[in-house]
Amino acid sequence: MPDLWMPGATRLDIGDHAATDGGPAKAIAHITWDKNATAAKPQDLVPYENLRSYFAGGGKAVAPHILWDPFTGRVTQFVPANSRSKSLVDLAGGTRTNRAGSVVIQIEALFFPYCRVGKTVYARLVDTPCKGWAELHAWVKSWGVADAWPNGRPENCTRNERTWETKSGWYPHKGTPENSHDDPLSWPAFPTASATPPVTKPSTSAKPKVSLAHVVYAARHDPAAAQGHTTHKAEVLIVEKALKAEGLLPGQYVDGSFGTKTVTAYARWQRSPAGGGYTGDDADGIPGEKSLKLLAARHGFTVTA
Repeated sequence: MPDLWMPGATRLDIGDHAATDGGPAKAIAHITWDKNATAAKPQDLVPYENLRSYFAGGGKAVAPHILWDPFTGRVTQFVPANSRSKSLVDLAGGTRTNRAGSVVIQIEALFFPYCRVGKTVYARLVDTPCKGWAELHAWVKSWGVADAWPNGRPENCTRNERTWETKSGWYPHKGTPENSHDDPLSWPAFPTASATPPVTKPSTSAKPKVSLAHVVYAARHDPAAAQGHTTHKAEVLIVEKALKAEGLLPGQYVDGSFGTKTVTAYARWQRSPAGGGYTGDDADGIPGEKSLKLLAARHGFTVTA
């Protein structure tokens, strides 16, 4: 099964998960369009943190799966891929726009026409650096979303409901039935094989090793020790970096000490479907062999006794 949470994205789970209806896998392209600027009067881009806080707070009711910053490559994910999100209008009695597919992955690019970043004004999304697009596209494609625009690219699309219901691919917000928005106006081209270098996995012998016994000892002793105390620092750092990549541990706590913040983050990993789906006392933040091996498989290290 593909990753429910995009590797490398910050995970900010807002809850309210609900199943999709099945059918052709889809991705929906949006832009935030949170300001109305013009060529004559450009405006500064809204900070990424503002939009992230909005979708995790007062804007939960319209949150997408993904907030993507094409200027830096930052990505935050709010719900897992197999849940519906709520960024589309869904009228009673028609197609269930937010659920009409095996997945309906909705992506909001942090952008509005004629936004200004530094001294540069960007008229179209495709004029931005589009950092992180290759990785985002690869994750969406892993869920079976076709490299196609069945209702047309954002620059020239229709809202054909029959096509929407029967064809997998990418749909602009403007190309989605029951919706009246005009975004995203443009979208980057699908990466080609030559443009996206293959990801080569390191050989097993080259992978760093983490001793289960060492990290268990650290998790049991570091929290009660003096601030900054470390036990088996190098191995704990490997685990902490993996938890950070999962969006479970803030970067300031990746310090080689298996303290209370790391224990809490590891407990969240244990409770997650990817970490084993443990409950109760089984998700206590102390690494177990199965949960640690699941983390290792996703982040390129091996587990020893």
